[in-house]
Amino acid sequence: MPTITTAIRFAEQKDATALASVHEAAWRGAYAGIIPHGCLNAIIGRRHFGWWIRAVQSGAGILVVDYCGETVGYATMGRNRTEALAVSGEIYELYLKPSYQGVGFGRRLFAASQRLLRERDLAPHVVWALADNELATGFYERMGGMPFAEGEECFKDKKLRKIAYTWPAIR
Repeated sequence: MPTITTAIRFAEQKDATALASVHEAAWRGAYAGIIPHGCLNAIIGRRHFGWWIRAVQSGAGILVVDYCGETVGYATMGRNRTEALAVSGEIYELYLKPSYQGVGFGRRLFAASQRLLRERDLAPHVVWALADNELATGFYERMGGMPFAEGEECFKDKKLRKIAYTWPAIR
């Protein structure tokens, strides 16, 4: 009988190619038709193998989800980058390959990210999502996130509204 394994672990340099692949698949799935095509391609192009190697080497908080030996998702996190928000931590990104969405990997990765932020004394925390990305906003609301602030993200000549979700510090 085959054994099916799922693991959430810290990213390593050997994950760079897989992380670039997950990033591309997830961003094309989430943002096609929302972010202008040229901007989307440029963003994806910047997240190549070398970018991920440098991110892992820098000690960035990157968790990966492995399913049956394949990296199917990742999350990045650290200190809050928006001084105007009174929170300590931020989950910068949480992405899964589209074919692995909706089966529980996102919930597990999100919970692991929250635990890591708490362990690093970075709670409460925030997550930003583009308002037009209904999969992301719905996910964060189902995970108990409360809309906390709004902002805009500019992609060439297109301004998109973004929403910050927050969770209280869990003691």
